[in-house]
Order: sequence, then structure tokens, then C-alpha cells
Amino acid sequence: MIAYVGLGSNMGDREAMLRAALDQLAQLPLTAVMRVSSVYETEPVGVSDQPWFLNAVSQLETDLTPGQLMWNLQRVERALGRVRRVHWGPRTIDLDLLLAGPWVIDEPGLKLPHPELLNRAFALVPLVEIDPLLVHPVTGETLLQHLARLGSSKTVHRASGDPR
Repeated sequence: MIAYVGLGSNMGDREAMLRAALDQLAQLPLTAVMRVSSVYETEPVGVSDQPWFLNAVSQLETDLTPGQLMWNLQRVERALGRVRRVHWGPRTIDLDLLLAGPWVIDEPGLKLPHPELLNRAFALVPLVEIDPLLVHPVTGETLLQHLARLGSSKTVHRASGDPR
């Protein structure tokens, strides 16, 4: 299965944290990192009084189920010092399972596609960079079409190339 994971950090050495997370993703069982977007600097969403984020998206090929992948993403977050204090607050690392093949899941703790994906330019921009013709499994439209409609109420600008 092809899965897309959003990476974000706004505490400490943000770029080093993204690299560390990618290193951890590359070590997941039955999983390979196929592509990584450029790094984007983005305004925070939800809680605006916090540092700006660095965001990227990684394309994975994995034989893990979506549930197994989510469990591993949360394990990587904890290993890299993520502590959940304030919803949408500052964080050392945030790993969001955005899409996982054609899966559409709505369970406690696992919702696919990510329920906020189509509202988040900081996720859509790097996703479209990796695959502009990627189709959303619910709407049947490309993510490029969704991004064009979203416009830009939040700043998303390219900070650097592939963080690896």
C-alpha cells in the first residue's frame, strides 16, 4: 500500500526533528520511504500564538495495515519527545497519516483520509508536490483540484528541498 505521512515540527531544531522522524520512518517494519517533499514553513493552525512550523510529506510503501502504521507513527512521535499537552499546540514532532491507499476508515483513533486534509494547505502543498494527480478516495478529485479551491488563508512557503 502507498501511504502519505505529514510531518511537522515547531519546537527546537525543527529541520533536525524532521530528519530524525524520516530516519525513524525508514526503519519501520515492512515499510520503505519512497519520496519526500520539500520542506515548507507554515503558519500555525488552531493556536496562532506559537512558533511557525516546518512541514513536509513522505510517501511510504508499506505492508502494514493502516492501524499498524498509525500505531507506529505514534510510537515514533513519543520516541522523539512528543508530549500531547494542548490540542493544536506546539510540538517537537507531529506525524499525521494523511492517506493510505484507497482506505476510507472512520474509527476512534483512526480516520482516513485525514479529516482535516482538504482544509490544510500545509499538507496539500507538499502532497501535490509529490503527486499532483493523487486522487482523494472520497471525493474522487485530485488533490491539486482541492488545493486550487482552498486558496491560501495561511502562509505556506518553501523553506528547503528534501530534508534528508
